[in-house]
Amino acid sequence: MPKNWIIQVDNYFNANPTCIIATAYVKTFPTDLPLEPNIREPNRRSATYRQILDSVTTQPAKFFERHSGIVLCANKVKPNKNKTELQLEILEGCEGGSDGIINGGHTVLAFEQARTYNYDLSQAKVKVTIHIGLNEAEAKDIALASNTTSPVDSRSKVNARGDYEFIKQHLAELERTEDRKFRIAYYQNQSGAPRNAQCNINHLFKLINCLDRNRYNPDGNKRTKHPTGTSTPSQITDTERARLTKLLPLLTNALWIEQRLYEIIQEHISNPRRKGVNDLASIDTRKNTLLPDSKYSFGFGAPTDLALPIIASYRVFLDENYNWIIPFEELAEKFLQHLWTNYYRKYLISEKTAGNTVGTKICRNSEIWESLYISAQSYLNQHLMKMVNSTKSDELVLNRS
Repeated sequence: MPKNWIIQVDNYFNANPTCIIATAYVKTFPTDLPLEPNIREPNRRSATYRQILDSVTTQPAKFFERHSGIVLCANKVKPNKNKTELQLEILEGCEGGSDGIINGGHTVLAFEQARTYNYDLSQAKVKVTIHIGLNEAEAKDIALASNTTSPVDSRSKVNARGDYEFIKQHLAELERTEDRKFRIAYYQNQSGAPRNAQCNINHLFKLINCLDRNRYNPDGNKRTKHPTGTSTPSQITDTERARLTKLLPLLTNALWIEQRLYEIIQEHISNPRRKGVNDLASIDTRKNTLLPDSKYSFGFGAPTDLALPIIASYRVFLDENYNWIIPFEELAEKFLQHLWTNYYRKYLISEKTAGNTVGTKICRNSEIWESLYISAQSYLNQHLMKMVNSTKSDELVLNRS
C-alpha cells in the first residue's frame, strides 16, 4: 500500500500541473522519506553535510536564502483545506514506484541531526520542489541533472542509469552457484559496502579488462599494447557492454589470481628474511585489505593496481574467443609462482631498496607489463614444445610397435 507523508508549508504554488514548489518548515519536515530516486546515500562525514548542519543550526532564519532546496518525487500530492499542509502519497520501488528524495539527502539528514540535538528550528524554512507522477527513468534523469554542492562520482551516475545491471546479474549468479558473497560498492557512500578500493565496481572492470587479449595485443599494430590505463567508464555503451559481457566468464579467474597473489605476499611478509622488516614496496603492514570476494581479507595494505600486470600476462594463454589454450586449473598456480619468484618479487624488493613506492605508478611502468607479458609468451612456447615432443614420442613408440 502507498504510504503518506505530511509536509507543513508556509505557502506553495503550482509551477505546472505536475510540479509544486513550496516553502516548508524545517522543524516538522519528514526525515524518513525514502531515498529511492537518489543516486547516492548521504554521508555524515562529508563536507556537504557539515556545511548544511552548520548553516541550519547557527543561522536558521537565513537558511531559506542560502540553500538551494530539496527535490522530491511523489505519486500524488493533496493539500489540506487551509493550505498549510501537503500530503504526499509515496510509491516505493517494491510497489512499482520511484518516489522520495531526488536531491537533498544530506539536507534531510542535517534536519534530523539538528532536531536530535534540540536546536531551535522554528525560524528555519526550506524550498521544496515536488514532482508528481514521475516514472523511474524520469526520476533518475532529474537526479543526475540536479545541481549538488559536492560532485557526484561517475560510478554513481553509471549505476543510476542501470548500466551495471549486467554485471550485478553475473555476480548474483556466481553467488548462487558457487556459494560465495561479494562486497561491491556501486555508488557513492553506499551503506554496507566497504570503502576499500579493491571493492569498488571500477576495480572489477580493471580486472577483466586485463584479460582482453583482442583489445590489448602487443603483437598487433594497435597503440594500446597493454591495459595500463586507469580510467574507468563514465558511460557503458551497447558496444562496450557486449565486449565486457564476453569477458565476464573470466572474472572468476581474475579474482583468483588477485586473491592468490595476496596470499603469496601474506606468506612472504609473515616470514621475512630479517625479523620485523618488510622488503616489498608499497606493502603497508599497518593496514588491512579487503578483496571483492568476502572470504578474503589480508593483514596488509596494498595498491589497488598491484595485481593488474600479473593478471594481464595471463591473456597470452587465451585464444581469440577468450578460451584458455591451456586449462586454467593446470596453468594458474605454477605460472603465478613463476612470475612471483622470477619477476614480481624482485621488482617490489628493488623498488623498496631504492626508496620508491609503486602505487598507481604500476600502471605507468610499461617495463614491468612488457617483461611479464614476454615471460608469459616464453612459458606458453615451452609448454607447447613439450606437448609437441610428447606427441612425437608417442608416435615413435607406436611406429616401433
